[in-house]
Amino acid sequence: MLAELERWGSDVIFGRAKGFRAAMMRMAMTTLSGVFRLLVQTRLALFRTGWKPQRHLGTLVISIGNITVGGTGKTPVTEFLAKTLRDRGRRVAILSRGYKSKKLDRPQKWRHRDGSQVDPEKMPKIVSTGSALLLDSKYAGDEPFMLARNLDGVSVVVDKDRVKGGRFAINELDADTLVLDDGMQYLNLAHGIDIVLVDAGSPFGTEALLPRGTLREPPKNLRRASYIFLTKCDGTSNEALIKRIRKYNRTAEVVETTHGPIYLENLFTRERKPLHFLKGKWVAAISAIAVPEAFERSVEKLGARVEVRRHFSDHHRFTRKDVDQFMQRCVERDMDLMITTEKDAVRFPRPTELNVPIFFLRIEVEILKGREVWDRMIDRLCDPQPPLEQALRNRNAYRP
Repeated sequence: MLAELERWGSDVIFGRAKGFRAAMMRMAMTTLSGVFRLLVQTRLALFRTGWKPQRHLGTLVISIGNITVGGTGKTPVTEFLAKTLRDRGRRVAILSRGYKSKKLDRPQKWRHRDGSQVDPEKMPKIVSTGSALLLDSKYAGDEPFMLARNLDGVSVVVDKDRVKGGRFAINELDADTLVLDDGMQYLNLAHGIDIVLVDAGSPFGTEALLPRGTLREPPKNLRRASYIFLTKCDGTSNEALIKRIRKYNRTAEVVETTHGPIYLENLFTRERKPLHFLKGKWVAAISAIAVPEAFERSVEKLGARVEVRRHFSDHHRFTRKDVDQFMQRCVERDMDLMITTEKDAVRFPRPTELNVPIFFLRIEVEILKGREVWDRMIDRLCDPQPPLEQALRNRNAYRP
């Protein structure tokens, strides 16, 4: 019932739902959006004036975030950044809130270097130490688990209180660089660098704030960005979008990126297939992400014929019944294969009968324009001069 309500709410926001009830809901949401705007700007003012203090942990903190909900590609960018910093010698820890993750059945145990037990109340959930994966997606959350699985040598911790998570990562996991996943609105922890992602295809969503639209903050709040990454670019000019962004932020350097498919991987055998394997195949697509249409278009661009589709609400945890029913549809329609996203794959149960092979599409970030900006940023973060290192550690991240 909740999933159906969530889908209907999404249809109302994007105008897909019609009729009197949907129209009245949109009117109510518009009123609430005005209230939400006031709350957002008041909260930012409290941080700016010091009424709400920010914590400084004495190390480099890089925030990756956006001003819209869902779908800008934060996870691939976070992975790309963490991997690059790791390869340049930084000891990286990713801090995540673990959206929709379950509470642990029993607390994890951790010992200090002197052998004493760490108080469980002071511990975040440790998804990965960088050398060992300790939690599955149910308790870690989809994105943290995916990052931990793909990033050897990078620790991942989950806690709504990311100050606590950061302190643990520094003291117990020897991190000297904290990457704050989805951190633009998390101002309790001071940021040294703010990387803000803007979807080139839908930069400001529906142009309205929550709950009527998909904006978390007004576009003018892009002024807090140190760098702006345009994601999901298709190679066409972004000049008009950059011109608009410059109205809000005149100084942030811009990097244009695309999220490109790299290969297919079988969920259960781990067999990898090249992208041309999809050409001419009859495919059934199943997903539980914010914008499933974009995923399906990318599959079609690779030459597949997407004949059967099934959408669930974002972060839906698939049951065996969900998968079995969809598998039966695939068998009845004589599909060549079933395909899902990498994020969905981490919570995909094995069907009772595996009559049709199931693959996920591996996506990675590619820089189209602004490679020199990226290189300068990485040099700045990995080989800072002492005054800059101190400034990144101590400055207040909020800039009015």
